Amino acid sequence: MDSQARRVAGTRVLGTLAILVGLSISLLTMAGDGSSVEPHAFALLVVLTGIGLRVEAAIRTPHA
Repeated sequence: MDSQARRVAGTRVLGTLAILVGLSISLLTMAGDGSSVEPHAFALLVVLTGIGLRVEAAIRTPHA
């Protein structure tokens, strides 16, 4: 595995983790009182960042 493929794989994993963390934040906030909007806004920002990282990894994937 060359260095670019390793970077792409790392970006993909980081994007997946960001999506999972954002969804977890949102679910935990809904399980609580749910009266505050800020945690949901933060979760949305984290999920969108994760999606962006996954898209970037897909674009940079070396094609055969």
